Amino acid sequence: MPDKKIIAVVGATGAQGGGLVHAILADKNSEFTVRAITRDVNSDKAKALAAAGAEVVGADVGDIDSITKAFEGAYGAYCVTFFWNHYSPETELVTATNLATAAKAAGLKHVIWSTLEDTRNWVPLSDDRMPTLQGKYKVPHFDAKGEADHIFTDLGVPTTFLYASFYWDNFIYFGMGPKKGADGKLVLTLPIGDAKMAGVASEDIGKVAYGIFKQGTSMVGKKIGVAGELLDGKEMAASMSKAIGQPVTFNKVTPAVFRSFGFPGADDLGNMFQFYDEFEKVCNDMRDVSRAKECAPDIQSFDTWLAKNAEKLPLE
Repeated sequence: MPDKKIIAVVGATGAQGGGLVHAILADKNSEFTVRAITRDVNSDKAKALAAAGAEVVGADVGDIDSITKAFEGAYGAYCVTFFWNHYSPETELVTATNLATAAKAAGLKHVIWSTLEDTRNWVPLSDDRMPTLQGKYKVPHFDAKGEADHIFTDLGVPTTFLYASFYWDNFIYFGMGPKKGADGKLVLTLPIGDAKMAGVASEDIGKVAYGIFKQGTSMVGKKIGVAGELLDGKEMAASMSKAIGQPVTFNKVTPAVFRSFGFPGADDLGNMFQFYDEFEKVCNDMRDVSRAKECAPDIQSFDTWLAKNAEKLPLE
């Protein structure tokens, strides 16, 4: 609708962007309309968004001209990168540069950049408590996003910096959920101790982003963390036990053991959990649940998320 402000959403068929698209579409009184940006406008997810009322536009984050064109005429944009598609921090930096440059060229009034901490600010490369990965990173999927923050500010893009948390959805789709041991009992294995780790339902990241857009340009320059709840490993296992109706035991392993599991990204994630564990205050001061609820009052707790998703956990 011409009288509504357009929010262009990068990664509209993914977890974060999809959550924002659905949040805007669900609000029939919204001052915004949504432009869903995706590489494949003919995918089932893209067609579903179009059917729901989104304007679906094809663009590739690797092609700055296509992104600039997709941003033109919009009021704001949600910018996110896709590390787990390529595992390359360098690609993340190129993508972030493209997004920021396109946002500036299109004259956007408000951009949300989905970012994370550059862990090297707390664990320098010389610190051998955590191995250096890919030559110059500690937690590559964190560090590259954090390193890219300045690109938006240097270009003068009016940006809110949105810090995501651990997706509880990883327990379903990333193989991190409880697994049966030799005795047939379920065990949740993670390299975190008594530290409480911020977690969130991935769809709720989009809800918080929508709340930020609704608050307007007063949010420019601010850093907002997304968290539904802060829980340690034992608490997560206890909640899972109640949700699935059978005991789940928490098994803390060292980050080194987790890194040795050998699946793609295991070393990166092992370092990530170590950062969450050893820098609990740093992580959780940024991810204030009450602050997130100011943006999205219906943000889910872990128990609420489990009530809807426990049956999806692959209990192998």
